Amino acid sequence: MTTAAPAVTGKPLPRSRAWTAGGRRPTVRSQILLQVICLFITATVLFPILWIFSLALDPRNLSRPTGLIPPGATLDAFARVIAQPTSDPISFLELARNSFVLASGVALFSVLIGVLAAYAFSRLRFRLREVLMIAILGVLMLPAVATIAPLFIMLNSVRIDLPILGQFNLRQSLLGVGLAVVSGALPFAIWNLKGYLDTIPKELEEAAAVDGCTRNQSFFRIVLPLATPALAVTAFLGFVSGWTEFYFVSIFLNDPSQGYTLSLALNKMVGAFGQTPWSDFAAFSILFAAPVSLVFFFFQRYIVGGLAIGGVKG
Repeated sequence: MTTAAPAVTGKPLPRSRAWTAGGRRPTVRSQILLQVICLFITATVLFPILWIFSLALDPRNLSRPTGLIPPGATLDAFARVIAQPTSDPISFLELARNSFVLASGVALFSVLIGVLAAYAFSRLRFRLREVLMIAILGVLMLPAVATIAPLFIMLNSVRIDLPILGQFNLRQSLLGVGLAVVSGALPFAIWNLKGYLDTIPKELEEAAAVDGCTRNQSFFRIVLPLATPALAVTAFLGFVSGWTEFYFVSIFLNDPSQGYTLSLALNKMVGAFGQTPWSDFAAFSILFAAPVSLVFFFFQRYIVGGLAIGGVKG
């Protein structure tokens, strides 16, 4: 004898059972504890931001702020930084342009080359496939500092003569710095995109092949649209890597005309024996971090979408 299953009604669950998965109402003490933890985390995150803003507004050029809004608060530090950030004959806009070109180039090439290589590793079967994947993983675990010496020697031996740009040494150029940064960002891009492409069902491409699509058509029309969140995350991380790059820029470039970036100019503002212009330094730091924040907010919904999709696949 079997008992009939209870009928499913559209009535909402009681409040005591709808609040928590265990069916118990959270106590006042637990709610207060959670609110205190959230406030503590918020204060921890906002405190450095408020500190740096207070330094930028302080005309006394102190290393420590005396209040949230210092006496005589002014935006003169931002104006000085935009006009002439350092003693080098290069403006803030030129520094920002070089940083943007470097970051955009790293993001673009790491995604373009990375997605092609990741698709080959994910869908194709060829000789030495496992060996190449292990080699990529090994390069990924290698710190970027360890590659400075060999890249310096290799790029320094290459001279390029172009009709528009003229003749220049590849190491002493923003192009050489970009190649060095891409060499470090590309292994992560391949590994990250390959893991995401593995979660896309191959049956979708097989169904497209039955309908007459070639492999290239299925790649551009099916795989790439579905991999948009992973592409956005990889592009954002590549952009941040190029925007904040300092080691290669400081070692490869010897002159502002070769393509100084914002990170190098920010380091040059640190003076010896505590002679750092703290107000200008804080203002420069805010302007340096603002574009990365804007790029993050632009890609935010793609990043969240990628995390959500990755949580239910495979």
